[in-house]
Amino acid sequence: MKEASIVQKFTQDVIKIIKAIPSGKVMSYGEIAKWAGYPRNARQVSYILHSMTNKHELPWHRVINSKGKISMTGECYDVQKGLLEKEGIVFSKKDSISFKTYGYMPLDIMSIDPLDIDF
Repeated sequence: MKEASIVQKFTQDVIKIIKAIPSGKVMSYGEIAKWAGYPRNARQVSYILHSMTNKHELPWHRVINSKGKISMTGECYDVQKGLLEKEGIVFSKKDSISFKTYGYMPLDIMSIDPLDIDF
C-alpha cells in the first residue's frame, strides 16, 4: 500500500472512531491510534482532531490524554470539562477521568480483534 493511501486510511479510521465515541464516554489519543492500527501515532490523532473537527463535526471534547486528564489549558480546558460534565462524566479530586468507568472501546465499528491490541 502506498504511503498516501496508508495516511488516508489512518485518517479515515481515526475520524470514524472519534465520531463513534458516545456521549458520556471518552478515549485517549493513544487508544484511538491503537484502534486505528498505529499504536505509536497518538500525536497524529491530535493533529487529525485539531484539523478535522469542524469539517467532520467531531466530538473533540471526548478525547483526553492517557492519564485521564484534559490536555488543554485555560478557557479551552474549562469548555472541554464543562461539556464532559454535561454528559455525566465525573472528575476525580485530582481532576482526572476514570477510563474504567467512562472509557469507550469501539468494538462494534472496527474490524480489529481486541485481543490483538495491547492495552
